[in-house]
Amino acid sequence: MTPARAQRARPDLARLTGVRSGKGSYYRAYVASDERVQRAVVAMDSISRALVRTVEGPRGLLEEVLRAAAAHLDAHGTLLALADDSLTGARPRWLACGTDGVVVDEVRSLPADLRQALSALRSGSHPEAGEDDAWVWVPMTLDGRRIGSLVARHGLEAAPEAGDLAVLRILANQAAVSLHTSEQYQAGLTLHRRAQQLYDEATAQSRDLAVRTEELRATQERLQIARQRELLDTERHRIARELHDSVAQYVLSAGMSVDIAMGDAQALGDPARSVVEALATAKSLSGEAVEQLRRAIFALHQPHGEEVATLPELAREVAAHHRGRIEVLVRTRGRVRPLLAHADHELARAIGEALFNVVSHARARRASVALRYREDELLVSISDDGCGDPSVLRRLLELERSGTADGRHRGLANIESRIVDLGGTVAFRRARAGGVRVELRLPLDPAEAPDPPATPAPATVPGASVTPLEGTPRRRRTHQEVL
Repeated sequence: MTPARAQRARPDLARLTGVRSGKGSYYRAYVASDERVQRAVVAMDSISRALVRTVEGPRGLLEEVLRAAAAHLDAHGTLLALADDSLTGARPRWLACGTDGVVVDEVRSLPADLRQALSALRSGSHPEAGEDDAWVWVPMTLDGRRIGSLVARHGLEAAPEAGDLAVLRILANQAAVSLHTSEQYQAGLTLHRRAQQLYDEATAQSRDLAVRTEELRATQERLQIARQRELLDTERHRIARELHDSVAQYVLSAGMSVDIAMGDAQALGDPARSVVEALATAKSLSGEAVEQLRRAIFALHQPHGEEVATLPELAREVAAHHRGRIEVLVRTRGRVRPLLAHADHELARAIGEALFNVVSHARARRASVALRYREDELLVSISDDGCGDPSVLRRLLELERSGTADGRHRGLANIESRIVDLGGTVAFRRARAGGVRVELRLPLDPAEAPDPPATPAPATVPGASVTPLEGTPRRRRTHQEVL
C-alpha cells in the first residue's frame, strides 16, 4: 500500500469528534461556544426573574434586559431606547448600562458614543449590519413593526454568532412587550383620571342643578304669593271701606241710641236703675266695638310687610294685637315645617279667634299659644287661666252646628270650619292653669319631617312672646293677612 493510499484510509478524528488535536484543534472554539451557551442560559434566567417583578413596573424588567445583554456580550456599553414616534405613553423611554452594571437614564451620564447611538435610535435610524463590527444593533419589534432597538458595544473576540443574536432578539422583544404594557397602563390611568374628572363635573352640575331648581321653586312660590297678596290687598281695602262706611256707622248709631235711651231711663229714677246699668254696659261695649273697628280699619289700610315667614311669626303677630289686655306666651317646639300657602293663615286666624274669646269672655290674666311640630301632625293649643268651662264650649259648638244658637258664639264654629277644611280636628279640654285649652290638630306628611328636630326655648314678654327660631325656612308673607 502506497503511503498516499494509507493516508486516505486513516480515519479522520476531526470528522468523528469535531475536535482536532494539536495546533489545528477546534477545542478553543468549542469552549467559546459553550461559554456563550452558558451566558445565554444566564441571560434567560435573568429575564425569568425579571418577569415576576410585576410590582416594580416595566423599569425593573428593562434593567434586567440591559444587564443580561451586557453580560452576554461582555459589552462596554448597552443601550435600550424607543423611537420618539412609538409607544408615546410608555415610560421609561430609554435606559443605558455601563461596564459596572449601573443603569442610568440621564443623557449627561452617557459617553459620547452611546449619546450618538441614543440620538440615532430616537430619530428612528437603525444602521445596517456590517457598518461597524464593534456594535450590535438588535431591533425591538411589536406586531411586526420596529419601535426601537437594543444597542451594545460588545467586547467579544469575534463578532456575535446567530445564537447570540437570537438571545438578544428575545431580550429586545421582551422589552418591547413590557413597554407596550406600560403604555396601556398609562393609557388606563389617563382614562381613569378623565372618568374621575367627568364624574366630578357631573356631580358639580347635579348640585348646581339642584340649587337652580330650588331657586326656581322659590321664585314660583314668590310669584304665587305676589298674586295672592295683590288679591288680598284689594279685598282688604274693600273690607276696610265696608267697615268704615257701613258697620262703623251702624255701631256709632247704636251707641248714640243707647246714650239717648240711658238718658231717658235716668229720668225715671230708681225704678229704672237696672235698665240704666244695662244700658251703660251696652254703651261701653259699643264704644269698645268702635275702637276695635278703628284699629281693624287702620291695620287694613297699612302697607303689608315684606316678610312674615311662618306660623310662629303669624301667631306672634296675632298675639301682639292683645298687648295691654292680657299676657300671651307663644311657644314653639320641634323644627318648624312649611305648610300649604293658605294653611298657616287659616291657623293664625283660628288662633286669633280663640284669643279674642279668651279676652272677651274668660276674664283671664294669662294665655299661652303652643305650637308643637311632630313627625306626623302639628298640634296648636291655646290655653288660659280664666273661668271658662270646656263642656260649656262643646255644647255651644253643638248648638252652632245645629243652627239653634243665638249667633253670639259663632266664633267657635268658625274655628272648627277653618281647621276641618284643612283636614284637622278641634277639641276643648281643661287647661292646667284652670281655664280652657283649645286643641287644633293638623296632619303633616312624615316624609317631610326634618332630622334631627330642634326645640327652641320659649321666651315671655308682656302681651306677646317671641321664640327664637334658628334654621326656620322662610317664606315671603304679608303680616296683615292674618286679619
